[in-house]
Amino acid sequence: MPGHLDLAPDTQDTPTPGADTVAVPIRVVLADDHAMMRRTLRRLLDGEPGVQVIADAGDLEGAARHVQSHQPHVLVLDLSLPGGSSIEAISRLRERSPVTHIVVMTMNESPAFAQRAFAAGAVGFVTKDLADEELPTAVRAAARGEEFVSPRVAARLDALHRTLTDEALSPREVEVLRLIALGHTSVEIARRLHLSPRTVETHRAHIHTKLAVRSRAELVRYALRRGLLVA
Repeated sequence: MPGHLDLAPDTQDTPTPGADTVAVPIRVVLADDHAMMRRTLRRLLDGEPGVQVIADAGDLEGAARHVQSHQPHVLVLDLSLPGGSSIEAISRLRERSPVTHIVVMTMNESPAFAQRAFAAGAVGFVTKDLADEELPTAVRAAARGEEFVSPRVAARLDALHRTLTDEALSPREVEVLRLIALGHTSVEIARRLHLSPRTVETHRAHIHTKLAVRSRAELVRYALRRGLLVA
């Protein structure tokens, strides 16, 4: 059934690798819908000492099957895979296969998107265009159960967390605020966030009320102060 992951619990006892205790290679499953990207990433990771790519998949169903049958230490998961929501798949995979730590790859550098991935259970967030630099480090960190965030996203994520802590804005409102400050129209924001323009306008009204601002210029100044527009 498309978009459905049927992962039965596995009784195989595969230990999570640690920094000093694992003598076996870090076993990795790759999931990306572009065959050339999978080959490139496979060569990259197989060239790393102590790392072995044991399987790859082009969709969520294939990724789920490989995780269930191989119980890898790390799953590298493209968040634009066909077959359903990759964000939702993270939580289901973690519930069914807790020995597998998940590193996500995406072109979406939104801090709200990164937060959703971590909330679902991912431990790594890599920007796809910098995968050759970031992925080996992220995989090794994940194998130790540690988080890795692409440095380019980390500053934005910190800014988001500060805003969520200090203000009454929701993560979605922060993302709408950021896009408004970057000059996007409500229609453009709706398209980017898969919302209706009316919903975006509702978020916009709530943002203005909560921050007690009246104009886009004030929103831009607020976003700059908060570091939400950091490159």
